[in-house]
Amino acid sequence: MGAWVLHVDLDQFIAAVEVLRRPELAGLPVIVGGRGDPTERAVVSTASYEARAFGVGSGMPLRIAARKVPDAVILPVDHEAYAEASEAVMATLRGHPGATVQVLGWDEAFVGIDADHPEQVARDLQRAVLDRTKLHCSVGIGDTLVRAKVATGFGKPQGVFRLTAANWLEVMGPRPTKDLWGVGSKVSRRLAALGIDTVADLAAADPAALAGEFGPRMGPWYRELGRGEGAAVVDDTPWVARGHSRETTYQQDLTEPADVDAAVRVLAEAVLDDVAAEGRPVIGLTVKVRYAPFETKAFTKRVPETSDRDVVLARVLELAAARIDRARAVRLLGVRAEMAMPDDAREGHTPTRGGW
Repeated sequence: MGAWVLHVDLDQFIAAVEVLRRPELAGLPVIVGGRGDPTERAVVSTASYEARAFGVGSGMPLRIAARKVPDAVILPVDHEAYAEASEAVMATLRGHPGATVQVLGWDEAFVGIDADHPEQVARDLQRAVLDRTKLHCSVGIGDTLVRAKVATGFGKPQGVFRLTAANWLEVMGPRPTKDLWGVGSKVSRRLAALGIDTVADLAAADPAALAGEFGPRMGPWYRELGRGEGAAVVDDTPWVARGHSRETTYQQDLTEPADVDAAVRVLAEAVLDDVAAEGRPVIGLTVKVRYAPFETKAFTKRVPETSDRDVVLARVLELAAARIDRARAVRLLGVRAEMAMPDDAREGHTPTRGGW
């Protein structure tokens, strides 16, 4: 028996849930985003494979997506439906004998399993998920979390692929660093400035050079990613949120300072409600602003640990007043509060792309 990490990733999850609810949409280009109105400011949450064939992708402005696929069916986001479908999938994974399940989001999870034939386990999981939910998934198999996660991309859709120390550099070595989980475009450009263009380059990079560019913790960590190394044990300890955030894209730009202040206050109050439910003190704040037409800035400030709602609100408003340019029109605002972590929280961190 061997210990394996399986990464289960649902194929076009949100679009697939919508097609299950509306079978007549099967085979059509389906785009899900915002309130389903491409005349409003919103982005694509997901697109069916038929829509992706036209170049539509997650995060694309909905109006551009509609322009790329004039015949697309555009639907509003329905969080409750996706959460319900996701829970059914995760319950199915947990029901597999001997499985340890670490949920990453609505549509993906790591599964730790001891098995002689991990491909057979992967196919069993695919079949079980399909039987219970009518949703298809792809499975990456690895000897670390990173390798399993990256492997899934080679198995999509509905496939299985294995990446281990034995074939990691053969498969990933020639690829650009941005193909790694946890290395986005910005980091990839910084690596390129050091002469590191491919995964193989990163795997062989000088740790001291990486530490000089990214710091003593992140530098060596990026080299570890380049080798596909890192955690090899799936951890099913319940995830504890490090922070809570809210953001809003406004249908009309905010041009008056008073309107900006009021909008920041609304977001901060919502975040504070989320924080209050956690029962942990706030230790950091971030205010995010997107100026028209599309320049985004984020301003972060550490604050003395506090659970006083009024104090946190005052600090958010101070940060916004000090850093947001009142002469510019505002398209989006966001507020995030970082909380102190409990002693028994899951250790380490999992690489992700983008987000807050």
